[in-house]
Amino acid sequence: MPLAFLAAVVLGTLLLWLPISRAGPGGAPLLAALFTATSAVCVTGLTVVDTGSYWSPFGLGVILLLVQLGGLGIMTAATLLGLLVSNRLRLGQRLLAQAETRTTALGDVGATLRLVFIVTLVVQLVVAAILFVRWLMAYAMTPGEALWHAWFHSVMAFNNAGFGLYGDSVTRYALDGWVLLPLMAAIVIGGIGFPVLYELRRNLSRPTTWSLHTKLTLLGTALLIPVGAAAMLAFEWWNPATLGPMDSAGKVMNGLFHSVNSRTAGFNAVDVSALRPETLLFTSGLMLIGGGSAGTAGGIKVTTFLVLGLVVLAEIQGERDATGFRRRVSGETQRLALTVVLLSIAAIAIGTLAILSMTRFDLARVLFEVTSAFATVGLSTGITSQLPPGAQLTLVILMFAGRVGTVSLAAALALRARQRPYRYPEERPIIG
Repeated sequence: MPLAFLAAVVLGTLLLWLPISRAGPGGAPLLAALFTATSAVCVTGLTVVDTGSYWSPFGLGVILLLVQLGGLGIMTAATLLGLLVSNRLRLGQRLLAQAETRTTALGDVGATLRLVFIVTLVVQLVVAAILFVRWLMAYAMTPGEALWHAWFHSVMAFNNAGFGLYGDSVTRYALDGWVLLPLMAAIVIGGIGFPVLYELRRNLSRPTTWSLHTKLTLLGTALLIPVGAAAMLAFEWWNPATLGPMDSAGKVMNGLFHSVNSRTAGFNAVDVSALRPETLLFTSGLMLIGGGSAGTAGGIKVTTFLVLGLVVLAEIQGERDATGFRRRVSGETQRLALTVVLLSIAAIAIGTLAILSMTRFDLARVLFEVTSAFATVGLSTGITSQLPPGAQLTLVILMFAGRVGTVSLAAALALRARQRPYRYPEERPIIG
């Protein structure tokens, strides 16, 4: 999978490097083409140039295609890797796992992939239709212009990529629910993860039969969206540069929009550079958590976060097993979650230190930018385009590692799991 995504990045870079891809004279610099292609394939949305004005229609079409391929690729690859991992278990374990989790089998690959494409196409068409009508009727766009803008932003929203045709993202529509709400819906559906969508399609009316993965994903999503919105409202309610001038309804809608985009996509309806330091820090935490597994969202994934939460809760209660919804979380899953989290934090820390050593920007903004890149979110305080080439290349590496690395790492570690015929004597080092 990493090689496939790397090939897409190289091809996208070459296409964006061509003079035909740039709106102005000459071709784009190689670093700008590489950065944009990586951001598109990794469905991030961070940019070093203004997307709508810098790239020609051909260049925008390349970006749109790369985002679509990247979104479909990560959903398909992550789903198939999950099926591969589950089917590498011993026969008895596999039968037990399938009975407990109601997962699909490798024989269902054809149906699985068809559903991925159908869900992707239907959601994007519905959201694009709503945006098309709104922009055509309320903003005096021509039919062709409204259709292009609607389709472009619909694809970006479903694939959780923050590219936009406007230099201010969607801040001009900050009080227009007919624009923000469809975008939020597409972001949540695309970022919740295909395994959850597959299970809801099969057993929507029987929640008691849902797997622990689906329950944790839906619970985490239902909790984190309002919590993120509440934090945004608490920190920014009186900020004259963000939510301050809006009425109460507008503040609530933009609080929700910021919360949804912080965990998955990269659109912004308020000026991110004007957010208070406490808002930037809280948003960085949401970006690190991310959305659902095997979806277009980034981050460590909400299930990983909640599994560690279950481990902490079990330890506090003195329980031997970490449990949720009357199901026990295996020790292998707990160790895998801990590994993914610690390696992700290490990558963010190393990236932050590297960029701090190259620039004079403050820690809060650099940490925000690095987390946004690694979690493939796309929100920015506006410093990405001002970074030196070395810092921009650091973000390129982080975007690629954050999008492809976490999925590949989790699958590789699961496939390497083996049972030793012996166990060493147990000791208990002092903790705390």
